[in-house]
Amino acid sequence: MWIDSHCHLDASEFDADRDAVIDDAAKADVSRIVIPSVGRMNFARVRELAHRTPGGAYALGIHPLFTPNAQESDLDLLRMEIEASLDDPLFVGIGEIGLDYFVPGLDDARQTAFYEAQLRLAREFDLPAICHVRKSQDKVLKGLRRFDVRRGIAHAFNGSFQQADAFVSHGFKLGFGGNVTFERARQIRRLAQELPLETIVLETDAPDIAPSWRYKQRNTPDQVARIGEVLATLRGIDVGECARHTSDNVGAALPRLASR
Repeated sequence: MWIDSHCHLDASEFDADRDAVIDDAAKADVSRIVIPSVGRMNFARVRELAHRTPGGAYALGIHPLFTPNAQESDLDLLRMEIEASLDDPLFVGIGEIGLDYFVPGLDDARQTAFYEAQLRLAREFDLPAICHVRKSQDKVLKGLRRFDVRRGIAHAFNGSFQQADAFVSHGFKLGFGGNVTFERARQIRRLAQELPLETIVLETDAPDIAPSWRYKQRNTPDQVARIGEVLATLRGIDVGECARHTSDNVGAALPRLASR
């Protein structure tokens, strides 16, 4: 049993064959797919999709790349959507939120304000956070510490061992996906190989971050199984053991998912 802890299944890249993509994931023994939102435009969509996807779950949040067009009222709507979802067993946390210092032109103060406002919501409702940490690990962690959000996932982790230890010490798991399949990604592969297995969750970020065998092609949630096989090989462990541990780790990061 594999879990894709981060998949944008609502993306337009899946509009032509979404049902087939979902079926392929089930055939690959992917039992759970977590679908995070990126802004008010898809709050309702990820909820609806999670409910019609076997093993689906969803998170609600405003992605840092979508903050340029976000409004203050979006935070009010997010609060309302969270409150309305608390009794929904498929709702697992706040995400995708965070900071991005890779894409040029983003307003630092603006994305930080949205990030911190959402951390306040995570703390208020005692929910885990799924965090975007691209070139922003230290600042994302600073926010988590400031607002005492102590459970969640550092999505697409690509930091140092010291940063990994800091996230783990704060109660977070580290997301690894397609990047770990590239032999040239030596730092990511070393992290995946040497970090304690209980710190790692698997993800695809589909349709993005495709593995090496799908380079520059669309990524899909069924690929988390093959990514898991690569991780097992890197660590010299049984594939079944890798699946069990990484799935348990997602449950520890997102307790509402585990309780279902």
